[in-house]
Amino acid sequence: MIDIGSNSVRIVVYEGPARAPAVIFNEKVAAGLGRGLAIDGRIAPEDAERGLVALRRYALLAEHMDVQDVQCVATAAVRDAVNGPEFIKAAAEAGLAIRLLSGEEEAEAAGYGVLAAIPDAHGIAVDLGGGSLELAEVSDGRVGRRASFPLGVLRLPALRKDGDQAFERAIRKMLRAASWPDGLTGQPLYLVGGSWRALSRLDLELTRDPLAVLDQHNLPRSALRRLIRASKRLSFEELRAIPGMASNRAAALPDAAALLAALVNILDVPEMTVSSSGLREGLLYQALDAETRAQDPLIVAAEFEGRRLARFAPHGRAIAEWIAPLFADEAPADSRVRLAASLLSDVAWSANPDFRAERGTEIGLHGNWRSIDIPGRILLARALYAGFGGADAEFPAMGTLVSPERLARARQWGLAIRLAQRLTGGVEAPLKASGVALIDGKLKLCLNAGWHHLAGESVERRLRVLAQALDAKPELVLL
Repeated sequence: MIDIGSNSVRIVVYEGPARAPAVIFNEKVAAGLGRGLAIDGRIAPEDAERGLVALRRYALLAEHMDVQDVQCVATAAVRDAVNGPEFIKAAAEAGLAIRLLSGEEEAEAAGYGVLAAIPDAHGIAVDLGGGSLELAEVSDGRVGRRASFPLGVLRLPALRKDGDQAFERAIRKMLRAASWPDGLTGQPLYLVGGSWRALSRLDLELTRDPLAVLDQHNLPRSALRRLIRASKRLSFEELRAIPGMASNRAAALPDAAALLAALVNILDVPEMTVSSSGLREGLLYQALDAETRAQDPLIVAAEFEGRRLARFAPHGRAIAEWIAPLFADEAPADSRVRLAASLLSDVAWSANPDFRAERGTEIGLHGNWRSIDIPGRILLARALYAGFGGADAEFPAMGTLVSPERLARARQWGLAIRLAQRLTGGVEAPLKASGVALIDGKLKLCLNAGWHHLAGESVERRLRVLAQALDAKPELVLL
């Protein structure tokens, strides 16, 4: 996917399952195609040439990467520029057929990008680019009303010159002209785009969040006050020094914060959630059939990763079913994370034995997962840490992000998975000839006739550890 935006020109190459594609190459050039629009309505020659140089490189790379489906889309800058058609013609000479998205198509794709990663999203997707701002209503797995406004970050300085009150009035007038926010007040926002992510990076820096993950980072309405203050107080150099903060994003932070504050006031927004999935992912999602869309992106991604890294034929679902009797009372949301942990139960075997638990933690916390919130990532990491033999006292502190009770349950998942992997040696067949159950305060491991030799010191040791975690007594039953 080649995305020609107003701020940057980017290529993203995906592989893996259609419902949860993994990024294997991602590069952008800050061409700034939209910079000249506010001056004379044209893409400046030097910006156009910079963008075309990037496109020629991307076309050549895609060819030699053997990319099967090269999609190239352009948004506000090319759409609005007087010389946009000339730019498209020049790009065609590099072998790229550009699809020029309308404002409504751009908003719709952003909305479906949010739904691709957060299927139960209910609110308004807000995609801030360099040349435009898109709003899309998302609910029940569908995109409803949508609109596009000339409020990209490259246009905001001119709109803010008369002060923030006049700025908010101008935005309110634009939205009303498009029948927004009729009937859509009081709903959360889902923030899409690099400028919103930069604001979230600033928030993570200010709050010293113990898990600095942007995707699904939650911003309560009260966070806006500190973001606005910080964006005004901190120098460009201080903002640029924040890990992961690009120079062009740092420069635009005050304008992005002011726009978000105006939208929150106009739409009476209670909270905001960052979505790392946006236009590109939305376009891919729109192309899927209904059956593929209905798949759980977390489980699909975990299954793909588990299959890729497993020693033998992967059997994470069989492990999840094998340990399920021990956790019959848990909530469906936790069962889903437990299944993901089971699917990933063999991903760290190739690491140095002294660091397998840390590898599991890293995969759980920072894996490119979709449709999982911050507490879910922590539970996944806790289970994998225990599953790969991590010392309990050394699991990273996560403050108050997850309750001790849920962390203890995730540790139990990991210990149960660890027992299953030790019992079976990492293959599936022994699971079919054995079972575990909690009965009358006893943790029973049952082995069918012909499989008794699976028992051994290491298996009994892991059975004892799991029993202790479950406040039960271990018992080996030979049938």
